Amino acid sequence: MKEVIYSERSPKPIGPYSQAILAGQILFISGQIPIDPSTNEIVKGGIEEQTIRVMENLGGVLSSAGMTYDNVTMSFVYLKNMGDFPKFNEVYSRYFKDRPPSRVTVQVSELPRGALIEIAAIAYRF
Repeated sequence: MKEVIYSERSPKPIGPYSQAILAGQILFISGQIPIDPSTNEIVKGGIEEQTIRVMENLGGVLSSAGMTYDNVTMSFVYLKNMGDFPKFNEVYSRYFKDRPPSRVTVQVSELPRGALIEIAAIAYRF
């Protein structure tokens, strides 16, 4: 059985998808871009500000499922510019201090709404 997870602390989906799906003990979080849920706009600033917003959006979804960043087992990171990797990585590391999840990071040519970053994740309720 699958359960749709929704958080007011994260932006509403901009297409026909759920913020996350809980299937048993596994949470599949859709890609989050740096939309501020209070304004429905991309946050101003560079990769650091956008990474913070994306991570906070992920945190909102995790919280709605009764989880934290510690539950994340895998993340999928899409960067518009791989040159932003060091700055992104510094911000990202603040959220995963101990036992960070496995991760894929790739550069893409375009992201929704002109975002510089998108992150999807899988978490496990243990």
